[in-house]
Amino acid sequence: MQGIEVTMYSDAVPQFAHEPLDRLYRHLHSSLAYHSVYGNLRGGTHTCVLRQGAEIVAVVLFRFDGKRVRVINEQCVFPPAVIDAFARHIFERFPATSVISFPVIDAMPAGLRYPFMGAKCTQDIVLALPASEDQYQAMLGKSTRAYIKRYFNKLKRCFPSVSWTTRDGGDASEDDVRAIIELNRARMAGKYKDSYIDHAEADRILQMVRRCGLVTVMTIDGKVCAGTINYRVADNYFLQVIAHAPAYDDYGLGTLCCYLTICECIARKGAEYHFLWGRYEYKYRLLGVQRDMSHMLVYRSRLHLLRNGAQAARHAWRGRMYEVKNWMEHRARRLDDSSVLNRAAYHGLNSLRNVKRSLDRIRRQRRPAAGDASAAVGKEPPAWGETGNARTSGEL
Repeated sequence: MQGIEVTMYSDAVPQFAHEPLDRLYRHLHSSLAYHSVYGNLRGGTHTCVLRQGAEIVAVVLFRFDGKRVRVINEQCVFPPAVIDAFARHIFERFPATSVISFPVIDAMPAGLRYPFMGAKCTQDIVLALPASEDQYQAMLGKSTRAYIKRYFNKLKRCFPSVSWTTRDGGDASEDDVRAIIELNRARMAGKYKDSYIDHAEADRILQMVRRCGLVTVMTIDGKVCAGTINYRVADNYFLQVIAHAPAYDDYGLGTLCCYLTICECIARKGAEYHFLWGRYEYKYRLLGVQRDMSHMLVYRSRLHLLRNGAQAARHAWRGRMYEVKNWMEHRARRLDDSSVLNRAAYHGLNSLRNVKRSLDRIRRQRRPAAGDASAAVGKEPPAWGETGNARTSGEL
């Protein structure tokens, strides 16, 4: 088998490497658009292009952080041979570097030339898109099909003016995008949380929409009442923001908009729909499958691993805590499970979540008013309960 050659470009991401970033990894957090908008292509970002013969097999973007190299490609698969070749190049060229960090990697390798350790750290919930909407309907569970039909009928009966549309980013209205963002902020305020979408993030979302966006907007009497903001990379789609107006809590608008978006992605011959992180029940009901991601550390030698023993121990501990939480939330979703342990996990998580929300509400009420935080934010009907943390993607 032909060896892998590595070429490094300091403080630069060469033009010819832009296309392979999207083609090889097909993920938002490894895409040219994402890295451009979020400032990862500025000075201090270096590129290693790995070739096997004339073929580019990997493009690795990275930055130096003291004695550590941090890879900024995230949520992608690197074959073991690519990781070995990249690590060999870094360790040989930069003797002071003791560890290479892959903060979010899909599919841990079974073995490498260098000592390494991995710890699960987050998830990406992914729907493999079928060939047609009819196939998707057939794949959905009976209760989910009934839920979608019931709430669509109720919505049309109560609000005959309801309409929806999905547009590419270049055709989407900036006012509509900002309206969806404002609905998201209101939802978080109603839960006594701070939205991660500040003014700077809203501007970045608008830039991403213009580059690779897909926006679904639902209106009633001409006013935006719900919507989703999504991005496209290669033939995959990624959910960034989902929101609905609190006045329509009883109509499941968030889930309906997500369903409509998925159907549009199917019509556009998409391969996957990524709900990203956040273990919310609607993602699983719409047939998302959880892919656990890992934070991987590759060490120069076993001696360097031992020298960084405290760091390695913290890394392993965080991974174990993620797995425990993942196990508990998985059990909590299985309401039909009658075991004492699983019922205790479910009720325990709900109690902790309620305590946290009460504390969040008290803290927020004690702050000086910085705006109207009184807008109630809707939840889906009880059957669609959420099971994620505050800083997650696609929280209804």
